[in-house]
Amino acid sequence: MTYPALGRRNFLRRLSGGAAAPALGYLWAAENGAASFLKPGGGTHFPARVKSVIFLFMCGGVSAMDTFDPKDNKHAGRMLETVNSNNGRPQLRPVLHCARVWTRYGQSGIPVCEWYPHVGGVIDEIAVLRSMYCHEVGHFPAVGEMTTAHRNRTFEYPAIGSWISYALGSANRDLPTFVNMGRPSAPPQISGGYLGAQESATPFMAGEAPLENLKLPPGVTRAERDRHVETLHQLNRQFHEDHAFDREVAARIRSYELAGRLQLAAPELVDFSREPEHVRKLYGIGGAETDDFGRQLLLARRLAERGVRFIQLCHGGIGNGKWDSHDDVADHAPLCRQTDQPIAGLIRDLKQRGMLDSTMVVWATEFGRTPYSQNTVGRDHNPHGFTCWIAGGGVKGGMVYGATDDIGYKAVENRRYVTDLQATILEQMGLDYKKMNVQVNGRPLHMIEESQGPIDAILA
Repeated sequence: MTYPALGRRNFLRRLSGGAAAPALGYLWAAENGAASFLKPGGGTHFPARVKSVIFLFMCGGVSAMDTFDPKDNKHAGRMLETVNSNNGRPQLRPVLHCARVWTRYGQSGIPVCEWYPHVGGVIDEIAVLRSMYCHEVGHFPAVGEMTTAHRNRTFEYPAIGSWISYALGSANRDLPTFVNMGRPSAPPQISGGYLGAQESATPFMAGEAPLENLKLPPGVTRAERDRHVETLHQLNRQFHEDHAFDREVAARIRSYELAGRLQLAAPELVDFSREPEHVRKLYGIGGAETDDFGRQLLLARRLAERGVRFIQLCHGGIGNGKWDSHDDVADHAPLCRQTDQPIAGLIRDLKQRGMLDSTMVVWATEFGRTPYSQNTVGRDHNPHGFTCWIAGGGVKGGMVYGATDDIGYKAVENRRYVTDLQATILEQMGLDYKKMNVQVNGRPLHMIEESQGPIDAILA
């Protein structure tokens, strides 16, 4: 294929201006990035079971043995030879005594700690994956690994939501395909990478006004706004005709047009006044600790209802993540209180609306935490064995898959790499992870390179 000379000159100009990475991302996505598996918006590889994914990312690393993977305390105080996650130096650390109180919930009798009683109440809808592992031990690379299925940063890899956006296109022309709520703890969580900025997540903010500039400025009528939009549309159309060869321009125009349509659709989307009071209470809206996350999850349900395919919620995404409990694992307690009722409310609400089977709710974190102490009563990073879980989306509820060892350090039964979680999501959305690749300068780049494939044992 030959490329327009102006496109190459633009690339070289951007490269010389110090914007090499974005320029490369644009060049590959726009000029070399025709998908080998299907065209954007072209459909699935096989019938999809899931219409939308709500991906709950707990930023910082959740302790599995303090939430969903109970261990007895017979090894408490035992000294272990370990490695410091910050400097790689050998160290001796004692196994922490776990003070959690565990209750068996539902017909399945799966134990959940006292910090997550509401989630325990819906455990029969959940498949608990206790044998996840990753390779990276630092927050930024581990977030990238969980989000993009890649460890190194040789390329700017797209997030899984971006791949789904690129592959399937929009189911609602007035709304984005990939939405992020909450502050991400690392850029890869929301990046379109080499697929282009148009596949990046559209950010929705927390609180009562998830989007800025939804209301008209004072003194501007709707009729005046409509005239402005029509004039802008005509100018955009002419500009597009003059620069039809420039895919970056076309992508930017599509983004602007989506922003305009979103401005029209969003006021109704974020208006919770029509939601019954019992539904708002289900999510914990109005509660001192649950209001913020509850509003985000209710909005996530409304986005799923309207066809948004991938809705990501980043909880505690500040610094390394609020779940990063080096000093005291009890720091998890308020974070669990913030998320427990809203998450359970989401699952109950989806089920009562008949949406749970077609909506996959994923609870994940970048890695787990060690069974041994780092700072008296805190836990260090642990990539070797941790827990994620899935509800709905054609997954068997009320089951536990895999196991860690006696102290919760390493996955030992049905070990599954984090990319297997991504392959499972894709499978349920009708996408074959083995075919998710693009050609970049003649070189195929795969979304997932290392994987056993979907976790079929949890699929109904």
